[in-house]
Amino acid sequence: MKALVISGGGSKGAYAGGVAQYLMEHQGKSYDMFLGTSTGSLLIPHLAVDNIPKLYDIFTNVQQHDIFSVSPFVQRKKGDREYVSIDFINSMWQFIRRRRTFGESNALRRSIKRNFTEEEFLKIRKEKADVVVTVSNLSMNTVEYKSINECTYEEFCHWIWISCNYIPFMSIAKVNGFEYADGGLGCVVPIREAIKRGATEVDAIILEAENIENQKVLGKNPFSLMINLFGHLLNQVEQNDIVIGKLAAVNNGVKLNLYYTPSSLTENSLIFSKKLMTKWWQQGFDYAKNKHLNK
Repeated sequence: MKALVISGGGSKGAYAGGVAQYLMEHQGKSYDMFLGTSTGSLLIPHLAVDNIPKLYDIFTNVQQHDIFSVSPFVQRKKGDREYVSIDFINSMWQFIRRRRTFGESNALRRSIKRNFTEEEFLKIRKEKADVVVTVSNLSMNTVEYKSINECTYEEFCHWIWISCNYIPFMSIAKVNGFEYADGGLGCVVPIREAIKRGATEVDAIILEAENIENQKVLGKNPFSLMINLFGHLLNQVEQNDIVIGKLAAVNNGVKLNLYYTPSSLTENSLIFSKKLMTKWWQQGFDYAKNKHLNK
């Protein structure tokens, strides 16, 4: 059984789309099972129904207002360079309204249901072994995996949304008395889960460089410093997931193929730029192509 695993990575998901396009359209790979965390959970339903043109259109046209109902960030331009600053007004209003997060992502929940139809949901359940999204149960301090085979359409869309909620910059969700958020807070790359569910070959797309060598510039205020800190912690979780995944693959005789980004694509993956995401999609496609040509 072949599985495609896609890690978390926000806007860098466009890169994963390019890699997946090459593997499925040009290598002829067909997957029985799809697992994703955060942005990976947004990609996998569309890959499972093999609708890459639709996925490309979604990921290269998404804007901040498609994700955030209250955005904690402001995009600015200086010449040809786009950069990010904190929206202190929105963040302050969140404090005044006694919200626990700097931003809210209800717009993303609407976007998911608009782009992923119930007909596609039923098609996946009929034709694929499984599609699984990763979420973090903050109340129980555990990671949970939500299968399309165990959910209604409404429930599955809700879990996809929860898997993407990177707190404290996006919403916290409550389900059955438990509070949930981004699956990446507990598992960024669910390779081991794919193997536990019966995968005999796994292609894992990891939205980070294999070796991070360039020095990062830390934030100049507490808010942006927090973003850097969270990024550092998630990188450590990701590396741990990869090591565990490799060990599980060796112990179970599973073929594991890893696809990294050639460099660190962005310092803030919660910023969605059409220009950058179109570029990253092509970079992912070219990277996968060169990787296979150089084998």
